[in-house]
Amino acid sequence: MTVRSPVRWPDPRLAEASRPVAAFDAALRELADELLAMMRAAPGVGATAAHMGVPLRLFVIELPGDAAPRFYVNAEIIGASAQTQSHAEGSIAMPGAHAEVVRPAQVRVRWRDLDGATHEETADGFRAACLQHEIDQMDGVFWLQRLSKLKRDRVITRWRKQTRLE
Repeated sequence: MTVRSPVRWPDPRLAEASRPVAAFDAALRELADELLAMMRAAPGVGATAAHMGVPLRLFVIELPGDAAPRFYVNAEIIGASAQTQSHAEGSIAMPGAHAEVVRPAQVRVRWRDLDGATHEETADGFRAACLQHEIDQMDGVFWLQRLSKLKRDRVITRWRKQTRLE
């Protein structure tokens, strides 16, 4: 299998909302395998199908300590805490760029697995930030949009300088 390269920011496909997955079949599993390979090669801890230019509501997260990567299909946030937390975030679509993003400290998420079974989970800490980050991406909200204009402009300026030097 050839590993795809992630779509790079500011590609307009990253600003599009992804469509729900309707078929839980071999094609979905193949897409999930390609997504995992791309994420690991990038490297990253999470990636959406949108990062491959495929506008479907599928993402994978693989955090330190996880026994295996976790695939989320048609995920949605069904609850969030009023308490917030800050974590460094970035994207495989914008390698080398990162900034602190403030998000709810805890979320409740509903999703389907690759077989179509429905699950719910409450997550906090870094996992909660990752889930929110990837669900935002599937909604067409790139992580930079969660920053103030000043912080966003600084990140973009640094990233553009860095990419010109490479």
